[in-house]
Amino acid sequence: MVAGGICGSDVPFFRGAPVPPYAGGGAAPVGFPMHEIVGDVVACGAGADVREGTRVVGWADHFDGLADHVVTSAASVAPCPDGWAPEEAVLIQPLACVLYAVERLGDVRGRHCAVVGLGPIGLLFGHVLRDRGARLVSGVDRVDRRDVAAELGIGALHWASSEQWAARIADDRPSVVVEAVGHQVSTLQHVLSAVAASGRVFYFGVNDDAVYPLDMGLLLRKNLTLMSGGTLERRRVLSEATAYLGRHPQLVKHLVTHRFDRVDVQAAYEAAALPAPGRLKVVVTVAP
Repeated sequence: MVAGGICGSDVPFFRGAPVPPYAGGGAAPVGFPMHEIVGDVVACGAGADVREGTRVVGWADHFDGLADHVVTSAASVAPCPDGWAPEEAVLIQPLACVLYAVERLGDVRGRHCAVVGLGPIGLLFGHVLRDRGARLVSGVDRVDRRDVAAELGIGALHWASSEQWAARIADDRPSVVVEAVGHQVSTLQHVLSAVAASGRVFYFGVNDDAVYPLDMGLLLRKNLTLMSGGTLERRRVLSEATAYLGRHPQLVKHLVTHRFDRVDVQAAYEAAALPAPGRLKVVVTVAP
């Protein structure tokens, strides 16, 4: 391991949530919880198409990215671009997730899109949706993001809760909405209320609750499409994310705001767990 990024989906486990089945369940593995990784390949299994000595970026399949050595699938990593600092290359993994989700949303050209939750993931969604031709991207967050919103594609910033935002919409409702808050039950319902008829909603992130209550009458009457899911075809979208960051290097400058050495990992997670103006992506240098 060389470096890793703290994702919003890691934070509940830092706060004490049970280890999920995809991380092995039971006791937390050494290096838990981190899955956004940059590292140097020291060994490959039979048939792996990654060479030893290659610096790669991608997923730690078992969320154990703080360990000295991580075993993950070759399909979950891709070569890092030459000349990139590992703290910068970490951003490739979350961007790959966003690119895959926007791909699934389909053609957004000329549409009013909205993103609820303007952390690193939400701001990446804003940038990608605008890059893909959205007419307007509205952004919603309870944290003031005026310092970066415009530079990252947010054309209309709403400094408000999702409930307040949904209640205030009178016309020009977004036809595509991304719920990028995660770990909430109520925010998804607010998004369903806010989206235009025949609109599309993407719930992005990891659910903390097994069952989410939804107003099915609203979902049916408005003829909505509700989508979610993880990132497949990881090698392909990691390569696409690398190319995207190459075209838009300012994303690293705006989004990677806090860097910590591994000896300060407690402080790193405390910073990541507390939404605040000026705090976006928190990166940990893992190599000793």
